[in-house]
Amino acid sequence: MPGRTPAGVGECLASRWPLGEVHTLDRPLDGDAADRSRAAAVAVEVRCPPPLGPLRAVHHKAAFELPCEHVRERQALATAQFVEELAADRPDLSVVLMGDLNAGPDAASVRFLTGRQSLAGVSVRYEDAWAAAHGDEPGHTFTPRNPLVRAGEMPLERGRRIDHVMTRSGAHGPPLDVAGCRLVFDRPVDGVWASDHFGVLAELRRPDHAPGSWAPGS
Repeated sequence: MPGRTPAGVGECLASRWPLGEVHTLDRPLDGDAADRSRAAAVAVEVRCPPPLGPLRAVHHKAAFELPCEHVRERQALATAQFVEELAADRPDLSVVLMGDLNAGPDAASVRFLTGRQSLAGVSVRYEDAWAAAHGDEPGHTFTPRNPLVRAGEMPLERGRRIDHVMTRSGAHGPPLDVAGCRLVFDRPVDGVWASDHFGVLAELRRPDHAPGSWAPGS
């Protein structure tokens, strides 16, 4: 459970399918020893059955404090570089990045991950599953519609989409297509809410032919 705080918050992944290699990122951010900010992520090979096949699932959680986008930028950069190092060793594995990024689509850390800006001379590109399926629809995952948000530590929260599922792209796009994406745990069951965050469920599939190639017979 990398990045674990004294309160027990850290990175965690669970899968219904068997797991292969497990790698973790857990280190202090340079120059941030005073506030103990860390770069943390866990990357797991998930041995999904055909037709999807094995992939690498990466969970990343960023600093929650509203004024700390500069920290989230550095955390996103560290996780992206961590993934690129792993991808160099196993280019056969598609990468799905997910987590509570504590930042909306317009934040610099998320803009970096989705390829709309660089950070420190580095650029990557992940496709945002929600945006692929719903465009500019808000899709708030942390919202006052959930009474646990109003009862929690941010009672004036207006609503944001801060929980994300993304697929890593190559030069010609991601090797996984988004068949659908929806919010889950976004209503109570017998009056009980599962969390103060709504979940994001993305359905992924292989495209008809791999990006970077032409369809057979074309």
